[in-house]
Amino acid sequence: MSETDVYDAIKQVLVDELKLSPEVVKPEADLRRDLGLDSLDVATVAMALEEKLGIEVTDEAMQNVETVQDAVTLLFQHVPAGESS
Repeated sequence: MSETDVYDAIKQVLVDELKLSPEVVKPEADLRRDLGLDSLDVATVAMALEEKLGIEVTDEAMQNVETVQDAVTLLFQHVPAGESS
């Protein structure tokens, strides 16, 4: 699984779970300021991504994520090496 695959998964979850427009979900978008997520939204997205990607990430780690790219970087680090989508 590549970073692009992780980005695509994050984008899909943000669009499907939070009904965001795909056009606003960009790597540089701030989850709270630009996308309007609150801490509950971040937790919801984290749980959906854990299920979708088959990984575990602490709520504390996700609360420190500011941008979509930060989420990609964090989640990609938790994807097992050689994992395919």
